[in-house]
Amino acid sequence: MSKLTETQTLILSRASQQADRIALPLPDRLRGGAANKVIVPLIQKGFLDEVEADIRKGEPMWRKTGDGHGTTLIITDAGFEAIGVEIETPQSEPEQVKPIPRTGTKQALLIEMLEAPDGATIAEIAKALNWQPHTIRGSMSGALKKRLGLTITSEKVAERGRVYRIAS
Repeated sequence: MSKLTETQTLILSRASQQADRIALPLPDRLRGGAANKVIVPLIQKGFLDEVEADIRKGEPMWRKTGDGHGTTLIITDAGFEAIGVEIETPQSEPEQVKPIPRTGTKQALLIEMLEAPDGATIAEIAKALNWQPHTIRGSMSGALKKRLGLTITSEKVAERGRVYRIAS
């Protein structure tokens, strides 16, 4: 068991009581260099983890990254163990909720075109959405496949070229 200061124990204890495991805000007396001296060893020992902060949800930020995003601190399983708190394990796995695309958007129109029996080519989609081909391919790969979990197939058709469809 690692030796923790009173302040480090307080930070981990507070985080262990939060449903989202966030270790912020820090105690009022911790600012600047003092905060770093307390937090950095906790990160190095694996008791806290720096993760991207979801600013839309109002998560507090530990530090800003250079790309306009921020990070927050969450307690790890090792952090729970370090303060002698047992981790509550859920009785059953929560169901993964798939995002639902909004209606009336270009993404919804893209999905509609790909769900059509004839499918759609990149050129047809580009004309309908006024998008560049690389934007279409990126949307199919990122938003549709990865985020929404849709399966997109393609086949070469003699008169039209490569036709994309959403598999049933």
